[in-house]
Amino acid sequence: MSTERHEGLVEVVLPGTVEPEGLEIRTGGTVPAPGPGQVVIRMQATGVSFAEQQMRRGRYYDQPAFPFVPGYDLVGTVVAAGEGVGTELIGTRVAALLKVGGWASHVVVDAADTVEVPDGIGAAEAETMVLNGITAWQMLHRKARVRAGRTVVVLGANGGVGSVLVQLARAAGAKVIGTASVRHHDALREQGVIPVDYRADDVAARIRALAPDGVAAVFDHVGGHGIVDSWRLLAPGGTLVSYGSAATRDDQGSKQWPVFKLLGRVWLWNALPNGRHAYFYNVWAGRALAKNAFRNRLRADLTQVFAALERGEVTARIAAELPLARTAEAMRLAESGTVAGKIVLTP
Repeated sequence: MSTERHEGLVEVVLPGTVEPEGLEIRTGGTVPAPGPGQVVIRMQATGVSFAEQQMRRGRYYDQPAFPFVPGYDLVGTVVAAGEGVGTELIGTRVAALLKVGGWASHVVVDAADTVEVPDGIGAAEAETMVLNGITAWQMLHRKARVRAGRTVVVLGANGGVGSVLVQLARAAGAKVIGTASVRHHDALREQGVIPVDYRADDVAARIRALAPDGVAAVFDHVGGHGIVDSWRLLAPGGTLVSYGSAATRDDQGSKQWPVFKLLGRVWLWNALPNGRHAYFYNVWAGRALAKNAFRNRLRADLTQVFAALERGEVTARIAAELPLARTAEAMRLAESGTVAGKIVLTP
């Protein structure tokens, strides 16, 4: 066990569909105790992802009922271990993918869901790579299986996932066309990316002019009507990976409908006899049916991402670091569209 029980619990609660300023900071709670097979992690870094932006609007596909503590992932130190967990884990720095619960000073996690963070990587750096790194790695290498010399398109190339995806694709030897606002173009060019202004007229036509024979893969977090343009950019044998519906973030109505619509399109496209493939990527796919296989895959992939970070193939893009007490400000900043990289929250 541990000596952490005297510390007070701090957590950020999402009480309902509120503006960022409606987030509640609760202090002085009891630090949770680990159950069998569990550990308690003292959070060192968590972050604001697109999922939380959807959750505060009540529009994330399978979010829990309000109120709850958001926080999709975290990095921290194991301070207590439950029955059946070796005490050697205590003091170890780990990362964990959670979906919810990370915006807290102390978090209980199944020990099997933790991944050790290498000593040479800072907590905030590692945090930028948990959800974003796993997502980028799996889409690139498990779904699209991109090879050296091929051309890929990354929509939102300066975003949290997009910036990691661009770097991993370049490390794999791919040619990358990335959409972003003009102010990010110089930074993208420095990484060897061909930038396209996503606000320009007919973005798809501009990309087609750069790759007239089509591309090997398109990574699309936008969804909505533009997904059809992404599909049409593919060369024969190409792969579309859709991994979000940013276009419908502020829509009213059913939160499931945009996802079902995307899934319907993906199913239809895969039925066409043209050798192209489409996927709707979900980082949690397979967990319910084969938990151990899911955990092994996640551990292997995040370990690869951390290794790429240590080799310098990927750099951690930290847009800002703010304490939990300023989560509302962090959320506003994340939603402003003015920053490049991840907003990291610290205790």
